[in-house]
Amino acid sequence: MKRFLLMVALVATSLSCIAAKPAKKAESLTRAQKIYAELHNPSSNYVLVAAHRADWRNFPENSLEAIESAIQMGVDIIELDIKMTKDGHLILMHDKKVDRTTNRKGLVSDYTLAEMKDMVLRAGQGVKTRYKVPTLEEALIVCKDRAVINVDHGYHFYDEVMALLDKHNMHDQVLIKGKEEPAVVQAKLASYKKNMMYMPIVDLHKEGKMEYLQAHLNSFPCIAYELCWKPGYADKFEAAAKNIVKAKSKVWVNTLWASLCGGLDDDFAAESAENVEKAYGYMVKHGATLIQTDRPALLINYLRSKGLHD
Repeated sequence: MKRFLLMVALVATSLSCIAAKPAKKAESLTRAQKIYAELHNPSSNYVLVAAHRADWRNFPENSLEAIESAIQMGVDIIELDIKMTKDGHLILMHDKKVDRTTNRKGLVSDYTLAEMKDMVLRAGQGVKTRYKVPTLEEALIVCKDRAVINVDHGYHFYDEVMALLDKHNMHDQVLIKGKEEPAVVQAKLASYKKNMMYMPIVDLHKEGKMEYLQAHLNSFPCIAYELCWKPGYADKFEAAAKNIVKAKSKVWVNTLWASLCGGLDDDFAAESAENVEKAYGYMVKHGATLIQTDRPALLINYLRSKGLHD
């Protein structure tokens, strides 16, 4: 498996988000290793599918059951959100409060892990289920060798996440994202011999973000860049995507809702076969090979019909 090092300009030696390993024959790779290889193959047309908060339409968001369901569906990347409990444990939860997703109320930071484990999760309709709040470590164990995890809402927990990856030897399976300046990320990576993958988030509709993207591309080429743009900013998306592909990195887009993808969101796509092509086809045409979705089954079926997903 061919892998390349990501060069860091701020330090005397070169750093890689993931340490290089001896090549393996394709048939001996785990599914996670195959996904990792695709992430590091800028010439591949294979489109990796990321499930937003896992399969939340059928199970509570950020639950182990939703993760398992997404993997069984054929999803490549599981997007998860993390928060820290009162006693220092990382759990899966999007909100700062437990009100929306559990049967309790209050801040996550006011509860211990034991207290969190005494709660039950709510489904998307707000109905209580029997499912429990999982830890990030439990999610890592479910995904080990099977899927890559994208950590959202968690860059400020970089050190704590790294401790878990060291414990389970899963650096190759985690992609963390953030909005920090290149120098800040470079300094963080320089403090570790082995890192997880890193992806900047670029809100193209905000002032100065094209320059922010170019600064990353010039000094610290990352494995992928998450591009977000509101309706009316398609020209910026197309220009940014072109520059990323030229730099031999990956373009990540979110089809979760209209404000993240110029109006070409999952709900728009779900309205008709014509809209599926208008939305997902447009993303692929302009170089997106990582798509985060709230409708993974719809997206996977489309990509398979085009020969872009296994």
